[in-house]
Amino acid sequence: MADVAVGMIDRKPRWDRLWTVPPLLILAILFFYPLGLIARQSLGDPGTLSLAAFAEVLSSREFHDGLQHTIVIALGSTAGCLVLGFIFSLVIAFVPFPGAKFCGRLIDTFIALPTFLVTLAFTFIYGSAGLLNEGLMRLMQVDLPPVDFLYSQWGVILAETTVYTPFVMRPLLATFSQIDQAQIEVASSLGAKPWRIVRQVILPAAMPALIAGGSLCLLLTVNEFGIVLFIGAKGVITLPVLIYAKAIQEFDYTTACVIAVVNVVLSLGLYSLYRAVIAHFGGNRADMV
Repeated sequence: MADVAVGMIDRKPRWDRLWTVPPLLILAILFFYPLGLIARQSLGDPGTLSLAAFAEVLSSREFHDGLQHTIVIALGSTAGCLVLGFIFSLVIAFVPFPGAKFCGRLIDTFIALPTFLVTLAFTFIYGSAGLLNEGLMRLMQVDLPPVDFLYSQWGVILAETTVYTPFVMRPLLATFSQIDQAQIEVASSLGAKPWRIVRQVILPAAMPALIAGGSLCLLLTVNEFGIVLFIGAKGVITLPVLIYAKAIQEFDYTTACVIAVVNVVLSLGLYSLYRAVIAHFGGNRADMV
């Protein structure tokens, strides 16, 4: 009788598997289908399959400049986020001062803000007619603004560093909160200097969070569009901006789709590298970040 009951249970339809159908349909309609259209358009007009568009775009100077600007800005912004995020997180977590907890909570609020607000604030402060240039022009009695870095590649890097530094600080602050204070106290009682404590105690524990936060910043800055477009830096065209220019301004959809496919492949490659690095260096703490 028990075998018959087990057989009847096995023959019952697994209705719980049907719950996977709606999410898969939503992904197929909203993600895979548009992505498939982009990939198909990059291979030429309907009825043809050719890599000629890839060969033409990938060999063009315009694409090379866009790729170079994208990589330089992404690496520079990520490096700035790592340095500033680590320093600020150290101060908030280990240097007691009034309002430290409030500053830590403020990081979550800053992440939720749209990126154009920071860019707009930078324009008001560092722009040609901003507060800094207005004050310097009156002080130095000059007609031209002495500070003009905002409308260059450095201005984009500074803006992206400001926007994405909290994405490094958030996992770092979570990691620092789990560090045993007794380790720091013992190292300090044995005569270790603050820099040695940071290098030998805090930094190894923070490495998974640094890798996770830095990888996330790298992914976000590679695909950043609004900051670059809003600043309008002369001659600074990244891959997302180049896609916009080709599709919206020039109506060259094939070229835009080719660049979009390259951008997607670059992003997936960075994400795969991120997962591999996390698995190698993070160990058991990789799941925490």
